[in-house]
Amino acid sequence: MSKSIEQFPKELASPLAHLQTLGEKNSKLHIKELFALESDRFQNYSVKFDQLFFDYSKHRLTKDILGQLVALANTKNLTEWINRLFSQNKINCTEKREAMHWALRLPVDYPKFPDLTEQVHSQLQRMYTLVEKIHAGQYRGSTGEVIQDVVNIGVGGSDLGPQMVTHALSDFKVKTAKPLNIHFVSTMDGSQLSELLHQLRPETTLFIISSKSFGTIDTLSNAQTVRQWLEKALGTHARVLKSHFIGVSTKSDKMSEWGIAPENQLLLWDWVGGRYSLWSCIGLPIALTIGVEGFQQLLAGAHAVDEHFQNTSFDQNIPVLMALLGVWNNNFLNIQTHAVLPYDGRLKYFAAYLQQLEMESNGKSVQRSGQKVELDTCPIVWGEVGPNAQHAFYQLLHQGSQAVTCDFIAPIQRYNADHFTYVENAEALVEQHHLALSNCLAQSRLLAFGNDALDPSELENLPIYKQYEGNQPSSTLLLDELNPYNLGILIALYEHKVFVQSVIWNINPFDQWGVEKGKQIADQLLPILNGIQNDLSTLDASTRGLIKILLGKVDG
Repeated sequence: MSKSIEQFPKELASPLAHLQTLGEKNSKLHIKELFALESDRFQNYSVKFDQLFFDYSKHRLTKDILGQLVALANTKNLTEWINRLFSQNKINCTEKREAMHWALRLPVDYPKFPDLTEQVHSQLQRMYTLVEKIHAGQYRGSTGEVIQDVVNIGVGGSDLGPQMVTHALSDFKVKTAKPLNIHFVSTMDGSQLSELLHQLRPETTLFIISSKSFGTIDTLSNAQTVRQWLEKALGTHARVLKSHFIGVSTKSDKMSEWGIAPENQLLLWDWVGGRYSLWSCIGLPIALTIGVEGFQQLLAGAHAVDEHFQNTSFDQNIPVLMALLGVWNNNFLNIQTHAVLPYDGRLKYFAAYLQQLEMESNGKSVQRSGQKVELDTCPIVWGEVGPNAQHAFYQLLHQGSQAVTCDFIAPIQRYNADHFTYVENAEALVEQHHLALSNCLAQSRLLAFGNDALDPSELENLPIYKQYEGNQPSSTLLLDELNPYNLGILIALYEHKVFVQSVIWNINPFDQWGVEKGKQIADQLLPILNGIQNDLSTLDASTRGLIKILLGKVDG
């Protein structure tokens, strides 16, 4: 632990002191010893919820430690904070906003917040109508041709969430009147856009401009480029803008000013954070991929977790357990990095999505009170699809000098004949899925048990560079199947894990001032690079020197 116990507030001293003592006492305790001590450890440290199974038995954890972690959560008034989250309180204290992403997945007949539910579903219904019109081939470009390519232009939460889910649920792509392709553009340098536009026809392409503020320079720069591309091919008449652009934002006036027709505007609310927005109309690319029913199933899975999170005791509450495990590893075992390792290629973008969700939310060093944090906050989150990662960074996991915690994620069933196109190869593909599953289990086993995972005969005369210490903690999350409902479950579990940790660390997970300031400084430098401003006197020597090189003002 990075801080001495004397630095903590007196009211928290008891659970923190106990956890610090347990951390020091158990710092050398090996996972294999814990399994030897508890024959029923797997049953005692796992939870089944709906269509997901959560195994956390391979953590350096005892019942006493878990009890003290729950006591810490109680000392931090976690139950009260959960109730505040699922209310209309302005829980985002620095921006004086609510944080009601959970409201985006309320069922249409949910009785508790009728006005809020009606508000959300009015926009969702507008999105559903648009989706069905595009799927039926009834939405046409300015020349009368059917839309066949949809390009989502966004960045951050307006890109990562929809892209991750769209790719993850590719097996559930709905049939449309004509084949419909979904593309994503986010880079501000134009590289993605340049490559993509060569493949598209202006007459059959629809662009979604997704920007909560409708002022993000990355997004608007790309939007302006495609507008010029369309107008060059199709003309500058208003019908081009009306037929080829959809806007998703909180700012109706800015969308109208840019040229997006009111009937093509889908609205958000200030209380929807970007990294929590895929459940809203920002999820239009998702709905276009998996259809209205599929999108509704995604929402239903997340709502099921919302109910589980609010109504389940902490020792059986999966997002609470995930959060407390992270606190234990980060704050008391000094493990500062966390790897996310899905054993399914469809979850290719899941680790990148969680990087934003976790590090943008909890990468803070100031408490809600304005004082510096007393506990280290968010670990570094990274990862990759497991089979690829095995040939990249698993060497460090197994034999490196860094301690890393891991989440292994895998579906139990794969290549379901109801959803997978190439069913004629089903038997061979199922064998490939079993190959992935065997690797998933093998890697977590070796990370936990080290040499004890090897055949005893193999250990005889085994050189030290071929030996494995193990004792690397990991969780395993198994989904019955990777489908819209279960992916909704998985994402919402991580959302609530992040919130619980923010309560433990006493930080606001719903702002991102570091991100905002970086954008503002970039806006100050842009006029200099564009030759509009020449005064470099207020800049540091490094930035001045780099700008001169970029502008060609330094002799070679």
